[in-house]
Formats: sequence, structure tokens, C-alpha cells
Amino acid sequence: MPFSFVYWADLRYPEPLAGGLNREPYSADPGTGPFPSPADDPEQAEPTLTDRIYRGLAHLEEATGFTPVDGLILEYRLDDLWGYYEDAVFRNAARARLREALAEAADRTVLIAAHSMGGLIAYDVLRAAERDGTPLPRCTLVTLGSPLGLAELKLKLAAEHGDLCVPEAVTAWTNLMDRQDIATVGDDLAAIYPPNAAGVRIRDVPVINAYRRQDGTENRHKSYGYLRTPEFSEALAAFLAAEA
Repeated sequence: MPFSFVYWADLRYPEPLAGGLNREPYSADPGTGPFPSPADDPEQAEPTLTDRIYRGLAHLEEATGFTPVDGLILEYRLDDLWGYYEDAVFRNAARARLREALAEAADRTVLIAAHSMGGLIAYDVLRAAERDGTPLPRCTLVTLGSPLGLAELKLKLAAEHGDLCVPEAVTAWTNLMDRQDIATVGDDLAAIYPPNAAGVRIRDVPVINAYRRQDGTENRHKSYGYLRTPEFSEALAAFLAAEA
């Protein structure tokens, strides 16, 4: 099937990590059989204590417009997101790459698989195109480890795009989140982003990101782990079946 990789890291970093500097390379998992799923471990699907605490703090942050908790998360744990808002040149260049890819597929149906900040870029591009009247393809959106529930991001998105909602070009939206991933803390996205005019709602799906670094420690936010979840395979298979 046709595939486009919309890459932004080279816009922010002059060179890729080389050799031993990359602590999180891709490697095949040594196990066999399917990767773990909350379907087999329901406790993994439940909000964590961190989720519950953050939800209370986030409501206060949104009410006051003062977001110190999010500032710490963005600057020290999700610093690319911090850079996205601090550097307009980088932000605009990253958006332009996705706009160009979508423009080339404007007469087709596409699936956008967007990890972490990719989901933010996708939301920005789709809402801006909607406002500008730019033709877009019919988009199935799958977000993985999305930070779109963070209070500071919600405030910034509302300031730029107006009321939060599912973009009009989106025909289905599946949000995959590991409850141990700091980027996904807070309310589930379906509770934050109302359906679009066509009634398309977000489907929040808890997953288990099983990625491990070479030293055996886990990174529940890593893209490799999200892409290897059974739930991502199911979302992709459903899209391909619908297009067959």
C-alpha cells in the first residue's frame, strides 16, 4: 500500500544520534506470540493514581490559566512539545510537511498514524485546513501516546482553533494510550474533544507499551512499543478492510 513517512526530527536536531549515543534503538522483541494487552490484564486499562491526581490539578490549571505542572512535564519530560511552542520556525516547518503530504492525497482516503507530538501536529494541521477551506483527504486518525489531554495544550489549541472538537475531515479516531505513559495523563480524549458535525467520536483504547531499552528498563511512551501493540494492528486492519 502507498505509505508516506512525515518526519520532523531533523527540523529540531542537526544530526541523528549515532552509535552508543542512542539509548533507545529499535530491536526485535525476543518473545513469541502476541504482545501484551489490557484485554488480558484489565487493571492495566484503569486510570492510575497519577491520572487521578493530574485530572484534579489540570482542572485548576485550566480554570486559572496558570499551568506550572504542565510546564514541568513539557520542559523536562516532553521537551519536543516545549520546543514546538517556543520555536515558531520549527512549528511551522513541521506543519508544512504534513500539509504537503495530505495535499498530495486530497482525493483519497488515508490513515494518519500519529505518535506523541505527531498527534498535536495532525490536529493543528487538520483544524487549520478546515478553517482555511483547504481540501483534505478523508482521514482515519490513530493517535499513539497523545499529549492532547494536557491542560496547557488544550488552552493553546483552543486559543488558536476555537472550541476543541474532532476535526471535520476525520471519519474515525482511535486514541491508543498506555496508562503508565506520562504524555497521556488526564481525562480521556473523548471527554475533552466533542464529536464533529458528522458525529465522529474519539475511541479511547488503553494499551500496554512493552518497549524495553537495551538495559532492560521500560519506556512506556516509545513509538516502537505503541506500533507493536495488538490494538494498533487491529485499527490498521480495520482500515484496510474498509478500503478493500
